[in-house]
Amino acid sequence: MGGNSTLLREIQYRLNGVQDRGDLVNHYESPSSVDETLALLAAHRSRARLIAGGTDLVLEMRRGSRPEVEVLVDISRLGGLDRIEQDSEGTIHLGPLVTHGDVVASGLLWERALPLAQASLEVGAPPLQARSTVVGNLVTASPANDTISALTALDAWLTIRSRERGERRVGLDRFFTGNRRTVLSPDEMVTGIGFPALTDSQSGLFLKLGQRMAQAISVVHIAMVIERDPDGVVTMARIALGKVAPVIVRASEAEGVLAGRKLDEETISAAATVSATGLDPQSGVRGTGEYRRRMTEVMVRRGLAALASGDERRNVPSRPVHFGSSVPPTLGESHSHRPGDPIEATVNGMPVITSSGSDLTLLDWLRDVAGPASGSPLTGTKEGCAEGECGSCMVLLDSEAALSCLTPAYRAHRAEVVTVEGLANGRLTPVQEAFCRTGAVQCGYCIPGFLVSATKLLDGIPVPTTEEITTALAGNLCRCTGYYPMIEAVALAGAEQAGARR
Repeated sequence: MGGNSTLLREIQYRLNGVQDRGDLVNHYESPSSVDETLALLAAHRSRARLIAGGTDLVLEMRRGSRPEVEVLVDISRLGGLDRIEQDSEGTIHLGPLVTHGDVVASGLLWERALPLAQASLEVGAPPLQARSTVVGNLVTASPANDTISALTALDAWLTIRSRERGERRVGLDRFFTGNRRTVLSPDEMVTGIGFPALTDSQSGLFLKLGQRMAQAISVVHIAMVIERDPDGVVTMARIALGKVAPVIVRASEAEGVLAGRKLDEETISAAATVSATGLDPQSGVRGTGEYRRRMTEVMVRRGLAALASGDERRNVPSRPVHFGSSVPPTLGESHSHRPGDPIEATVNGMPVITSSGSDLTLLDWLRDVAGPASGSPLTGTKEGCAEGECGSCMVLLDSEAALSCLTPAYRAHRAEVVTVEGLANGRLTPVQEAFCRTGAVQCGYCIPGFLVSATKLLDGIPVPTTEEITTALAGNLCRCTGYYPMIEAVALAGAEQAGARR
């Protein structure tokens, strides 16, 4: 699409169920502390929503399913809320801004919370993992959300705060009241997640069934944690099942079968059989209820067999692909945006100030407002799917990969944005040169997103393996199916850059 692409993108939005480009709210708050955040929630209550990654919320708003939301409260730059820590009592604590990418990059969680690390690795692809938060995944409260079953198996709890009533702790088993419903009040904020670290006598895993290798919504997912004594007898078992009921459910009968027995073939078979007993999953576009029930039994059997053989860590990546920033952005002072208030950003190293675009996504602001305002077209960032699945709109936002179709334009205020036009300063980068040399560019529509992904990968892993390249590019779709030359190009660029550094 060229510069005058608004009409064509409007058609694309309509085809994807998005009502119009002006679906986002005009009142946008960016507090600089938790206390300010709680005050805003107390003032606006049900009219306000917290936004961090926004990967679910922005899409819902653009589809018109959140008409009550008038104020977005952006907490993505609150400092100190992205910590992953284990205290002296063996409890692991996650801050409310911990992303799935942060989990994937955490050695502690791979060692002592394997089900959560495995579940986070299954969330979308690296660009989505870099922005989506674990707390956001919980608050959205869909039974398809992968981390809910993992944290249920880990026996997690949430710390919740409000300005008026203070702090309370809620077990994850009591947090959900139905499909996309929780006990969270409009003036409350989840300020942390806690759960006991797995001990040496405990083991666990997460398994997911989807219709593709990445960017897949679960057909069924399960997580389990078991504890065994020195003789191998099960002394505790928690098995959580996802997408088989309106909320995540425990397979309590299967847990009972395991108690006091060793994980032999007979016990595993019996537990797997009863795990699906009584389940009545809803049928949908991804599978019938009967298929989900049958696959629950199959996956429980596979999971217990893996734990019995000690094979639960077989696919743990040695170098997880992480598209987040090594230095998370923080906001020195709060600011409030209303229609007409300027958006001041640094785009490709140049200051850009605009007085319009407050109701747009970052994608539309870059193409239709910031580009013309700067006198430099920014049409490389493309609209492909309007829902964060194709990667064509990917940019770097404060050094993090961001899907600009799911990011409010106001998030760019006092931030640094790099688009495909900004990857090179007057000359092609090694990655761009490699794409040309290998014939990776076909129609070219998806290429800007692939280039951003490849650049981000090589920043973190200078000489990646083929598997790491494939993982990094999993968030980008090529309609020409030209993936092999792209993988070759990224490998070539990495090898040449490594050689140049010697």
